[in-house]
Amino acid sequence: MKILFLGDIVGRSGRELVVSRLPELRQKLRPDFIIVNGENAAGGYGITREICKSLYDGGVDVITLGNHAWDQRDSWGYIDEEKRILRPANYPSNVPGQGAGVYELSDGRKILVIQLMCRLFMDPLDDPFSKLEEILSGRNLGVKDSGGLGLAAIVLDLHGEASSEKQSLARFADSRVSAVLGTHTHVPTADNIVLPGGTAYMTDVGMCGPYDSVIGMDPVIAMNRFVRKLPTERLKPVTGDSSICGALIETNDLTGLAKSISPVRLGGILDQSIPV
Repeated sequence: MKILFLGDIVGRSGRELVVSRLPELRQKLRPDFIIVNGENAAGGYGITREICKSLYDGGVDVITLGNHAWDQRDSWGYIDEEKRILRPANYPSNVPGQGAGVYELSDGRKILVIQLMCRLFMDPLDDPFSKLEEILSGRNLGVKDSGGLGLAAIVLDLHGEASSEKQSLARFADSRVSAVLGTHTHVPTADNIVLPGGTAYMTDVGMCGPYDSVIGMDPVIAMNRFVRKLPTERLKPVTGDSSICGALIETNDLTGLAKSISPVRLGGILDQSIPV
């Protein structure tokens, strides 16, 4: 299975670029399944029903969120009812929505998508390690017999600040999931690897947004927060030339483990990288 995973969509310029270039990516990369993180898609803060529809219409199969999941209050009901959108699974059980879902491809293969949020420098949510253990309990990765039982792939979106926590969770999940892909920091890392147990990993796949910025936001407002140490206006996304950043993972359907992981960078001021 080929899985295309795109990082945090930031603001109008980021989401418009993703929608406009998805047909090209689908033609070049031929992904079987597309996942995007959309938690900053609505002006940098959360997501709306209308934005979700535009992404689904463009070919996105699942949208993941993160710490900005609840910023658009009118979307809470939508997050609760729409199974193709996932908030972190380690939120308390009484919040809207779901943190994991199984999705069936047209050819019958199934993929489990999970989202977890880290805790270092983040909101103090439930333990992501024990939550992952709970979700994976009883799950079979790969088509392990002629009856086609099991999941062709399991993908974990790991939303967090600390690289050490992300790497620890990836090692904890190694051999049990197809891929652990980091989001939240908006900066693509160069450590895309397949771990010893067969799990593809990248500490952060980066954002889909304008890189002539501070994590997609107006640099003047961001700098003032550090320089003056006084309350400032709310951070707001900049407009302009954006980049699509993510990763392409190819798995072995029989085992569910990763064969390869390649960075994806398209458009904007970053060096381009499109897997062959």
